[in-house]
Amino acid sequence: MPSYYITSTNKRKIRPLAIAAFAVVALLAAGCKKYLEQVPDSTWTDLSTPAKVSKLLGTAYPQSSYIAMCEAMTDNVGDKGVGIYDRPNQDAYLFRDIQSIEQDSPESYWTACYTAIAAANQALQACNNAVDKAAYQHQKGEALVARAYAHFMLVNIFAKVYDAGTAATDAGIPYVTEPETVVMKQYDRKTVAYVYDMVEKDLLEGLPLISDEAYSVPRYHFNRSAAYVFATRFYLYKKDYAKVVAYANQTFANNDIATNMRQWNSTYSSLSPAQIYDLYANAKENANLLIVETPSLWGRNVGRYRYDLDYAHQVQILRYNVTGGDWVYPVYYFGSQDYFVPKLTEYFVKSSVNATIGQPYVMVPLLTTEEVLFNRAEANAYLNKTSAALKDLNLFASKRIRNYDASLHGITLSTIQNFYGISDARTGLIHTILDFKRAEYVQEGMRWFDMQRYKMPVVHHTREGQILELKADDNRRVFQIPESATTSGITLNPR
Repeated sequence: MPSYYITSTNKRKIRPLAIAAFAVVALLAAGCKKYLEQVPDSTWTDLSTPAKVSKLLGTAYPQSSYIAMCEAMTDNVGDKGVGIYDRPNQDAYLFRDIQSIEQDSPESYWTACYTAIAAANQALQACNNAVDKAAYQHQKGEALVARAYAHFMLVNIFAKVYDAGTAATDAGIPYVTEPETVVMKQYDRKTVAYVYDMVEKDLLEGLPLISDEAYSVPRYHFNRSAAYVFATRFYLYKKDYAKVVAYANQTFANNDIATNMRQWNSTYSSLSPAQIYDLYANAKENANLLIVETPSLWGRNVGRYRYDLDYAHQVQILRYNVTGGDWVYPVYYFGSQDYFVPKLTEYFVKSSVNATIGQPYVMVPLLTTEEVLFNRAEANAYLNKTSAALKDLNLFASKRIRNYDASLHGITLSTIQNFYGISDARTGLIHTILDFKRAEYVQEGMRWFDMQRYKMPVVHHTREGQILELKADDNRRVFQIPESATTSGITLNPR
């Protein structure tokens, strides 16, 4: 592996990072199973105690990553001309349906979501059939919210973005609410509005039942804080802004967001890349409210893909901002065009003790403290609560600007207007929020969901001179449903 170089004037060398292996208690949900044909094993069939249901719920989260395919669709990446060729990265950048069924692909994510949903449904059946139903209430709450989350992610990747004017007619995805008892059951996609209604139903029923005391490591399950953050995301996408603020204010005791944020300009600023990798997706990091392990090549290839963060884009995203100060995010590079921020690394799991083959995994933070801040600020901007939105933006900046000084780096409507040339307060706030999110989540795939919500056009250039554009109404903005789903009566997205 090449040495890393820090992109500062001294360009001092940093030792190559070692890939750490970690143990997995059991392999989860075999990849050869069809997306909705989950054959129960002993973990699924012996659910005679709440503890056993909790063990099953450890598999109720999508164990696949959307990062590679979503990041390559965004305006965060360019064509470097050289680098690793991988279908989820290449096809997504070229706005083609992804011709892969392996890790990091739409088919992999689709399968993983329905595997997670199947686990949640099996757990719910056990909770509802238990003699002492009260003993299973915490597990029931987690199962309902986990089921809601997986369907929500599916509808936002494989269907059109929620629009109140068209959601009742836009095709959704199957919302599965019971364990399967037949092979090749037929499903109806219904509509985006229907899926959102069902997500909301499960979320509202499950949220009050969740207890952090039910798990030894709550960050691998839907703890209360994670569930509240998910609620803020759901209602933000649905544009119910008052509820976004209400749930954001309940996420932490005493509304203490500051101490639960990722401390980039203090703790992180003194860490080496290896130390950042160890901490970024760790359950000990307060900012990580929900984490999942995913089979993925992202940790191995990020920064090295042909279609990836290049010099021009890292300057655009990470060089300038409305505060006038410098982002503290550390940018490293392998070569002249292979830029990356150390975040998500690979953990290689051998297929057996003495094996030389195995599966690469990446731990992915699905929900973080920072999202609470962003979602609340955006909601307050639309509620015309300008001061509240500015307060959250300034809190974020205080943790992200090098040598932060409120008197120098404070964000006001005036600084926003001067930076963007936008006089409308709400528009300026939204631009600031989206730019801050772009910097915070670079190389994590999150930018794509904002581009979808705001129907931003995407333009990609190739080294061969092509100019590729996705306009707001382009059908290719919606990832294609796997061809294998048609055997269950599910129609593909139009092209």
